[in-house]
Amino acid sequence: MSSETSGGSSLRLFKNREFIALASTAFARSQAYSTILIALALYADMFQTTSTVEGLFGTAFAIVQLFIVLPLGRYIDTRNSKRILLFGLLLNVVVFVGFMFVENVTQVILVRVLQGTAASILWLTGMTVVGEISEESSRGLWIGTYNQVGALSSLIGDIFGGLLLYVYGFRETYIALSVVTILAFISVLLFLRDNPGGRKDPEESSGRETIEILLGRSAIKALVFFRLSFSVGKMAVITFLPIYAVTEFGINPFVVGGIMAGGKLTKSITQGKVGYWTDRVENIHRFILAGALVYALGTALIPLAGFAYIFIPDMTVNAFGEEMALPGAFFVLFAAYAVLGIGDSLRLPASMALFVGEGEQFDAVASSLSLRSIAWKVGQVGGPVFIGVIWDATTVLVAFWAAAAFIVVSSVVFAMLYSAEPSPGEQVDAVGSD
Repeated sequence: MSSETSGGSSLRLFKNREFIALASTAFARSQAYSTILIALALYADMFQTTSTVEGLFGTAFAIVQLFIVLPLGRYIDTRNSKRILLFGLLLNVVVFVGFMFVENVTQVILVRVLQGTAASILWLTGMTVVGEISEESSRGLWIGTYNQVGALSSLIGDIFGGLLLYVYGFRETYIALSVVTILAFISVLLFLRDNPGGRKDPEESSGRETIEILLGRSAIKALVFFRLSFSVGKMAVITFLPIYAVTEFGINPFVVGGIMAGGKLTKSITQGKVGYWTDRVENIHRFILAGALVYALGTALIPLAGFAYIFIPDMTVNAFGEEMALPGAFFVLFAAYAVLGIGDSLRLPASMALFVGEGEQFDAVASSLSLRSIAWKVGQVGGPVFIGVIWDATTVLVAFWAAAAFIVVSSVVFAMLYSAEPSPGEQVDAVGSD
């Protein structure tokens, strides 16, 4: 690693061709994810689904990941990560083709399962390689900047993906996503070294033994618990906010993209800097705690959009030769999503750095990250349906506040559990003391 890529500026990393290759995979993955979330809101409106069925859109994406992330993490630790990344990018193109031809809710759910597989391969492999080829002294910067690229891509997906869906429809949008993904494939093929991971000897221990060793660490237990419970609340937000905007307020996909762009903008601006800070401060688990509480605040703000008409008048704007309604709810949802972006920026670089640090002790970075991922998937599978049932049985206010409550509880329990055994290099003060 050259010294020029180990400094404090995110921009310096873009002089490194391998980082560019890895960043391109994050760009393709995140752009597809955010654009398809808007498309799902259109499918929900098109097929007149209930909130419970809409929750299945999130569950279908996660359920396959729940079963594959642990063996996938072990596979990445022992195989050629470059080839795995290339396969994941090609699989994402297959997903776009599948979405072009869906005709009912069942088909949407089935393609979401395939999308979950591709997304899991790209995220877990990409993050593992970033963690392994970066120097320890600049790991937070690498992880933060890598995630910053993903956040910027999500922002682009929200705006231009929503615009493409509004102006052209599904087919042209999925063709554009395919082009971006193919370009990422070429970047990885040309710039990334062969076999960037694969450091662990498959004969040294079984995948089960590696996982058991990792779970023996109190720090991993605390991090895994946090991920599981936090994901219930966050996945409810990710799944239902665009659906809420379309079905409750009649907001068109381009404007929905603008709402989601609020969070992606704050995340893309701040995450690289937060990653730099995590390289230079102690007790970085506090970033996770602070970020989660900020995220809970943003979640609680979302249903207040239903009361926006009392204080904020509706507006009409002219765009693309048409008049588009901009209800007062837009501004509340935009502000809420911006708060959510700040919360994510605070917690993500610290969370990933701690999981990477734990995995490095046993030469099992991908296995450690797979634990991070599977904890997320458990909540991701049940969370959207659970919150959807609450919404159907009560109100949108109760549903989103229940999601916020999950996040608050997970944060408090995490702070208590983590203080028992911090990650390597961290000295954690006792809970309740300075």
